[in-house]
Amino acid sequence: MITVAHVSDVHIGTSERNEHRARRVFAHLARLPRPVDAVVVTGDIADHGAPEEYDRARALIAALPYPVFTCPGNHDELGAYVKGLLGEEPPQGPVNRVRTAAGAVFAMCDSTVPGRPGGYLADPTLQWLDAVLADAGDAPVFVCFHHPPVVIHAPYLDEMRQSGGERLAAVLDRHRNVAAVLTGHAHTPAATTFAGRPLLIAPSVISTVTLPWEGDGLIDNEPPAALAFHVLDDERRLITHFRVVA
Repeated sequence: MITVAHVSDVHIGTSERNEHRARRVFAHLARLPRPVDAVVVTGDIADHGAPEEYDRARALIAALPYPVFTCPGNHDELGAYVKGLLGEEPPQGPVNRVRTAAGAVFAMCDSTVPGRPGGYLADPTLQWLDAVLADAGDAPVFVCFHHPPVVIHAPYLDEMRQSGGERLAAVLDRHRNVAAVLTGHAHTPAATTFAGRPLLIAPSVISTVTLPWEGDGLIDNEPPAALAFHVLDDERRLITHFRVVA
């Protein structure tokens, strides 16, 4: 059994309120009486992409006693993100990293497009992902990025979803070892399928997007911070639990 905690859209740097909510989420994870196998953070870690925001995010991550795997979101600045969180020099292209934990593979993909809120997996990223999936063999793979590649029926977010999803679907169709696709960006917990696999969108730490039938507002700041736990059992059946952190 593999247990993954999934956090997204932390937006460190916007306000003390946001940082307080982030601290509560990470403290909740740090106090779990039984460990998770990995924590995945699917982007928008910083709000403005400033180096000091990543310094604060790095301190939160360092307090966790588990492996933590991250990918960038549209609010992240790639140079500062790579230097501040990965300890590497600024990149020349997409920031894609492969990580492993508890016998599972985590393909942390860069779906960002510089200067744009929407997402897209560049050709080099898809080629990289294809190779990661092939190299993983029978190991289960979690494919992780920021922007959902599907319509979620929240118009504001759908305008800046990941485009070109059919290209990603073609890659996933070639491999049977994809356990799930994990994303963020939507500021609402949601579950659907993509290319025949579970697609799971983590709630945002800082706010919740209002759906059209819930009213005319765009953002609801009242709901508490939340996260997801994904459990891949020994039969490779995936179960997801959403949790609020009051």
